[in-house]
Amino acid sequence: MRQAARHLSQLYERHLSAAGLTPTQFSILGMLGRGPSLTMVELAQALVMERTTLVRALRPLLRSGLVADAAITRRRQLTLTPGGEARLAAAGVHWRAAQDEFERRFGPRRAAWLRRELFRVTRAV
Repeated sequence: MRQAARHLSQLYERHLSAAGLTPTQFSILGMLGRGPSLTMVELAQALVMERTTLVRALRPLLRSGLVADAAITRRRQLTLTPGGEARLAAAGVHWRAAQDEFERRFGPRRAAWLRRELFRVTRAV
């Protein structure tokens, strides 16, 4: 499973690099694009990531102005900026190209089956 995950990561990295994002950064922008704001804890939980890993992936997004953070009480609230929304939209084309390439190589029916099974794994583990 780990080897397959690395191969799939490389496929998405190759496509998303054209948008200047890593797959993890794309996931962060996508999650923030779903709602008004999330705390660091909420975002880490939603992405199933360690907080330190999230902080490392967030730094370039904050520096480039794609994500904004505001300290509300003692919690950091993260929001997608208009620049982040634009980058997410542009990167969506590359993400879709990665999806399409995977389906061409693996087959649409098998790809759909694999997605369902992996979703079941996320629920079971």
